[in-house]
Amino acid sequence: MFDVAIIGCGPVGAFAANLLGKSGLSVLVIEQEANPYPLPRAVHLDHEMMRLFQSAGVIDRVAGDMRDTEGHLHVGADHGVIRYMGTVGRARPFSWSNDYFFYQPELENHLRQALTEYSNITVQLGVAFEGLEQDENGVTLRLSEGRTAQARYVIACDGSRSAVRKALGIMLDDLDFEEPWLVVDVEVDGPVRFPDLWGVPDGADLQKLSVMMCDPKRPATIVPGRGNHRRWEFMLLPGEDDQAMMEPDSVAALVEPYLSGVPHKVVRAATYRFHGLIAGRWRMGGVFLAGDAAHQTPPFFGQGMCHGLRDVANLAWKLEAVLKGQAPDALLDTYQPERDPHVRAVISAAVGAGRYICMLDPQAAAQRDATMREAARNAQHGTAADLIPAITTGIVAYGTAGAGERFIQPRVGDRLLDDVTGSGWRLFTRTPIDNADITVIDIAALDDAGAIAAWLDARSADAVLIRPDHYVFGTGQGTKTPADLIARRDALIAGVPRQEIAA
Repeated sequence: MFDVAIIGCGPVGAFAANLLGKSGLSVLVIEQEANPYPLPRAVHLDHEMMRLFQSAGVIDRVAGDMRDTEGHLHVGADHGVIRYMGTVGRARPFSWSNDYFFYQPELENHLRQALTEYSNITVQLGVAFEGLEQDENGVTLRLSEGRTAQARYVIACDGSRSAVRKALGIMLDDLDFEEPWLVVDVEVDGPVRFPDLWGVPDGADLQKLSVMMCDPKRPATIVPGRGNHRRWEFMLLPGEDDQAMMEPDSVAALVEPYLSGVPHKVVRAATYRFHGLIAGRWRMGGVFLAGDAAHQTPPFFGQGMCHGLRDVANLAWKLEAVLKGQAPDALLDTYQPERDPHVRAVISAAVGAGRYICMLDPQAAAQRDATMREAARNAQHGTAADLIPAITTGIVAYGTAGAGERFIQPRVGDRLLDDVTGSGWRLFTRTPIDNADITVIDIAALDDAGAIAAWLDARSADAVLIRPDHYVFGTGQGTKTPADLIARRDALIAGVPRQEIAA
């Protein structure tokens, strides 16, 4: 019997296998396709995903194929900027750039190749999931060609049409957003041409930004991509036929304003319905949904695949603790309560953006542009990273400063923090203590240019306890804080009610 079986070996499933394999668990990966899908689908991820690739030991494989960029620009009907979510000139508290674009077939291949290094991972390609049964001992999977497999736990990473989700009868919560778009992937040998835009922030490079043209004549997005790969997304207008819009002549007419005189080759044109959907249950017995099987996000902030990688990072350390006898099975019940509000907040923001982006009435669009520009004048611009809320329930010391936030990753000398300290449970403190279960770091002895001390000062704290997925468990003041944080963590993992811990 395997510790964990993973259904689906796309980016989320392959990442899950790498993360769990590194922890020493026995892992079975089932994938019905023999080779990675040959065309690009997801194209964007952020600094948190690069950090997770560090945790899984695959960063050296994937980093070379990433293109770091400078954020998102939304342009109004009059070709003036109405919203900028960019990073030009900003500090990088996580060290990685805020936004990266990639080519999905390359990423999937790197993640799959990394699995070959683990003797505790079994990969079965060309094998389809057909059903499952559960009992007190675990999950029995029914696979194609009459095969079966057993695992203590199963993670379904089998996409938006998840056969596992359907087998479990889990319904999707519809957030009431569905719009038809044409996605066009192009290899471009030269810079993309843009119309004359005004209000572009100083220092921002249009070739390094995801640009959303909020034009009621035809909303469209232009995505940088990696290498010479570029992506356009065009909203389909009422009455337009999907098949007709995918025809070469129609596609050529849509991209022509941006590529006139620029050598290029259309790689793919496909229509999609952009949805906002969330599964009602993410766990049923020993089976967990992750990635698109659990939620589907409109692409306006590029967080779809990021959600899936966060799901797995949240689940992996909990599965490891349970399977190694360090925590009760009930710890796994914190998965959905921690992740669902996270995902729901970002999907809601993406749906909100989609509603103003997809506005087709010229008068309404003009009013939108004026309102958003006025709001932008009265507020500092943010980045897409600001959309990610703190975790407010589950295994966090709720009520302490910074609890549930993503912790910074400064450089320590010429290395990154996680490469120096590891990425399990870590306690950064001004008052070191001895503890065999947690890595304790005396911040006074850390060559990080004072970054963590400054982080603590900003929260009036003397110590911070970090989870394996790099979220802050909690902080506190005083010499007793380190021991108190560890005791509070242990109590929460053991299932002690919060009110008893507080008492």
